[in-house]
Amino acid sequence: MPQSPGPALRRIPSVTLLLTDPAGVEILSAYPRPLVIKLLREILEQKRRDLLAGREPQLSPPDLWQELGLRIKAKTAYHLRRVVNGTGVVIHTNLGRSLLARPAAAQVELAARYYSNLEFDLTLGRRGSRYSHVEELLTELTGAEAALVVNNNAAAVLLALDTLAQGREVVVSRGQLVEIGGSFRVPEVMSRSGALLHEVGTTNKTHLRDYENAVNERTALLLKVHTSNFRILGFTSEVSLEELVVLGKTHGLPVMEDLGSGSLLDLSPFGLEKEPTVSEAVRTGADLITFSGDKLLGGPQAGILVGKKAVIQMVRANPLTRALRIDKLTLAALEATLHLYRQPTRALQEIPTLNLLTTPPAALRRRARRLLHYLNRSNLSSVTLEVLPTVSQVGGGALPLSSLPSYALALLPLKGTVNDLEAHLRSQPIPIIGRIEKDRLLLDLRTIQEVDIPVIRESLTAWVAVPQNP
Repeated sequence: MPQSPGPALRRIPSVTLLLTDPAGVEILSAYPRPLVIKLLREILEQKRRDLLAGREPQLSPPDLWQELGLRIKAKTAYHLRRVVNGTGVVIHTNLGRSLLARPAAAQVELAARYYSNLEFDLTLGRRGSRYSHVEELLTELTGAEAALVVNNNAAAVLLALDTLAQGREVVVSRGQLVEIGGSFRVPEVMSRSGALLHEVGTTNKTHLRDYENAVNERTALLLKVHTSNFRILGFTSEVSLEELVVLGKTHGLPVMEDLGSGSLLDLSPFGLEKEPTVSEAVRTGADLITFSGDKLLGGPQAGILVGKKAVIQMVRANPLTRALRIDKLTLAALEATLHLYRQPTRALQEIPTLNLLTTPPAALRRRARRLLHYLNRSNLSSVTLEVLPTVSQVGGGALPLSSLPSYALALLPLKGTVNDLEAHLRSQPIPIIGRIEKDRLLLDLRTIQEVDIPVIRESLTAWVAVPQNP
């Protein structure tokens, strides 16, 4: 007959006994008692299951304290953490999108640590508007009559449609019924706003007459959606914003464009795909334009609305505006970012997104070689390193046809597999995220910062110390 597990189970110490141990007393002085007890019980329950399964777990107090220490460290660590972006995707949605410029980060710290005039007019000594901190900058930079900011561009579109077209029809090209990340679909947002979708044209071709034939007594708005994250090529045609504005004026209808990414500078001189700028859209006479603050603009997550003063006033008066408003930290970051655009050369240098997108490949090659030389001095015997040409991506649903020639540090492990190495780098105190191509792990220098280089060396040094599986 199998031996009863009773004697073995009695070897498991009780929680009470462990907490009276000097090591337990010390841990309780450093961490919350409920957390320590919860984790201890989880550990002891696992030991119980191991014994019942015929395994021999470590039950000595030092082993238990070591295991508890690891669990406490994991439980008390911040979940939102800094990572090294070695993917080459500049506006990486999963890794936090755009990095803030130093002045923007400094303004966020000031707004976070001190009281501010968020909704206080310092000149008049009375309540003010939070939107006043960025409206003048936005109108100056775009040429619009007025501006408003909410928490993201999806919210901006929802708010605009709810204000201008609730219960009425919005005419939009079938080829512009886009879906972006997180299942954001134009038809569904329109439905939530209470507006009625009136799609016209076909997937690849929409003509001005399609819009004109759709206009009726129920029409409230003509909408153009910029396809930021894809392109339809070949036998295609679409109606320009200028043409829509003329049609809107003919029928007394407002015209809106959702620019999506939204750019304040033309980046095509740097070899990137030509993207319509916000000021170009404003000059067409469109009544309302919406775009993101954290994509090609390079600021914090925000939804920006610019356009005619009367239209912006209507949107601002919508009760939804309060529900979708941005907080003081976003305003601080956005204001500082917009200030940089007053000097385009400075914006290109100091706004990380713009700087990363416009860095020439030759500079990235030099950076990659410096990193290779730096790492070769560290005797990384269990991984080979090589600099290879590669292609980066803009990311963030922007400029889908633009390729960014770049250089990467290619890592080939001499022990384990490339997947083992990728998992190791991802599990470090500062995780390193790369991409695997042709059985090598690539760290693209376009998105690696100077401060990341010591982190890469420490993580690869730790890989050398990892014992090889037999």
